[in-house]
Amino acid sequence: MSQMLTKTEKAEQIVRQHADMIYRIALQNLKNKADAEDIFQDVCMTLLTKDAPLFDDVHLKHWLIRVTINKCKNFKKSLWQRKTEPLNVQPDSGLDSGGVEVLELLYTVPKQYRNIVYLYYFEEYTVPEIAMILGENKNTVNSKLQRARKRLRKILEEGDDE
Repeated sequence: MSQMLTKTEKAEQIVRQHADMIYRIALQNLKNKADAEDIFQDVCMTLLTKDAPLFDDVHLKHWLIRVTINKCKNFKKSLWQRKTEPLNVQPDSGLDSGGVEVLELLYTVPKQYRNIVYLYYFEEYTVPEIAMILGENKNTVNSKLQRARKRLRKILEEGDDE
């Protein structure tokens, strides 16, 4: 006998399942732990207060990624963000040391490539899936992924010489 979950219980279940992904996307977009936590809370509130589409798990995950990225973009556009100077503090990702190194390496990639690289390598989406999530042409996504790989390869090769 399965009981029907309330909207709040369903939202809590979704948040528990996708919390790490939402937080990491916000963190790699904003490079600030406190701001990433704020975005995480905003996404959770959106899930609770708005009528989130009743998708299967794959489409729900895409929706959460899109909402998180959009909230990060809106946050960066806010007057408060444009009028303040950030402190040069390294973000704390909450990942183990290997994960931190990879995430810090991701910060060296220009922001136009970051979400694509993150979704491809951390969330293991294919290029067509990323194109659908981000609303971009799959050839554009593939080109950006290739450019990002070249930059990362160059950074890694230069780092090996030191």
